[in-house]
Amino acid sequence: MRVCLCLALFALLADAQVRYTDVTQQAGIRFVHNNGKSGKKWLPETLGSGCAFFDADGDGWQDILLINGKSWTAKPVKSLHKLYRNNRNGTFTDITAGSGLDVEMYGMGVAIADYDNDGREDVYITALEGDRLFHNEGAAKFRDATQAAGIQNANFGTSAAWFDYNKDGLVDLFVANYVQWSPKQDLFCSLDGSAKSYCTPESYKGVAPKLYRNTGGGKFQDVSQQAGVADGRSKSLGIAVLDFDMDTWPDLFVANDTQPNKLYRNNRNGTFTETGLTAGVAFGEDGTARGAMGTDAADYDGSGRPHLLVGNFSNQMLGLYHNEGNGLFVDEAPRSTIGRLSLLNLTFGTFFFDFDLDGLLDIFCANGHLDAEIERVQPKVKFRQPPMLLRNAGKGQFSAVHAGADFAKPLVARGAAYADYDKDGDLDLLIANNDGPAVLLRNDLAQKPHWLRVKLTGAKSNRSGIGATVRVETAAGRQWRTVHSGSSYCSQSELGLTFGLGQQTQVKSVEVRWPSGIVQTIANPKADQTLEVTEKQ
Repeated sequence: MRVCLCLALFALLADAQVRYTDVTQQAGIRFVHNNGKSGKKWLPETLGSGCAFFDADGDGWQDILLINGKSWTAKPVKSLHKLYRNNRNGTFTDITAGSGLDVEMYGMGVAIADYDNDGREDVYITALEGDRLFHNEGAAKFRDATQAAGIQNANFGTSAAWFDYNKDGLVDLFVANYVQWSPKQDLFCSLDGSAKSYCTPESYKGVAPKLYRNTGGGKFQDVSQQAGVADGRSKSLGIAVLDFDMDTWPDLFVANDTQPNKLYRNNRNGTFTETGLTAGVAFGEDGTARGAMGTDAADYDGSGRPHLLVGNFSNQMLGLYHNEGNGLFVDEAPRSTIGRLSLLNLTFGTFFFDFDLDGLLDIFCANGHLDAEIERVQPKVKFRQPPMLLRNAGKGQFSAVHAGADFAKPLVARGAAYADYDKDGDLDLLIANNDGPAVLLRNDLAQKPHWLRVKLTGAKSNRSGIGATVRVETAAGRQWRTVHSGSSYCSQSELGLTFGLGQQTQVKSVEVRWPSGIVQTIANPKADQTLEVTEKQ
């Protein structure tokens, strides 16, 4: 009993060091999402949109982009995405007007990368009525390049991810699409047999994802069919790019809602082979397809292999698929605290990140149900749900963390992203609420461990460094991350990498393995800095 009390006291003391503070208002963020709801209960209203941290103006500070929906009928005041410039003092300024991103569309997701290697981060926004590609012209001004680029995707796009699947130095684009829905195709569904409710995706046919190959010169070619990723049964909401077989070529995991998840192995010849069923990630432990939403991939246990995290529907728990290294994954959630803690949550945005800078990757989950009436049918399941923060205790063990009253507020959360927006070394959070205000949570660790941030600029590889793997070694061991687009739900976290060093004040080495195959090693860099590495040519 004494041991148990000591452990409980230690957990409480540890949590007291962790606090996320809601700084939305003082930071100047005034965004409220519009899902268009008007009582008709149309399917897209349930999903919500995403958000992004990225450097819109090239000043080295992370700016914010929040994706908006719109009303189903024209309104005098348009519902626009919002672009906020980081003022470098903890506040942001709304610079949407005249930015080129001030367009009205039923937006869903966002992905960021420098697709033409000109040194500026470009923006891809998925939407119900047609995706848009925005080229960064400099000074946070954007030009709609969709038509000129050859992008045509009016298929209820959701998440998107940039990755260089053929390793030619140009980032390509993978887009998840959801279901065949339009106002004319809307079906009547009901929870009680009389009142209309939101239909599940099972009521609608799926839509194949899209893969666009970057051919250079700002042009893209739809290669979905020949690449082997155009499965029309897909109802996709999340994308994770990972090298699950460790052959240095990027593979794809696609989270599907009520359909089997897909794991596409890169064949290194421009095609992919779907291996989700044989790999053990297609279904839940009970052998049924779950309501999968957001997803991420990383090495949370130091095995040297990337594992998969999947947010699922309520009463289905998180998926935590451990990569066994032989082409197989095992879902660890049902046999761990993660399963119990996440069972009643409906998780959209989810990702691995090191919130306490101890060198171990923790888990964040953005939660919220689809239907405000759910509590009448399932009293234990809430419509508004607080986010969840799971601390990595090592050896594959996670525990729930109480991160303060601001963090514990119930939300109808959807997209989520992380970044060190205030440049103090730790990772802050941005959460998109469905039909509600966005939330910016500042990480206020009571005692700041040491850290190292790494920002990459490709030369022979793509300029964003997407697909590059960074390994950091200290006396305590080694850790690694891969620069990636996508993950979470419909959102984009910063492309820079953060490594928690705990109490280690000295870094032995930093190794960067670029997609081109070039390897660079930096010896003995100082801790508590941002290390900028440019690829050698």
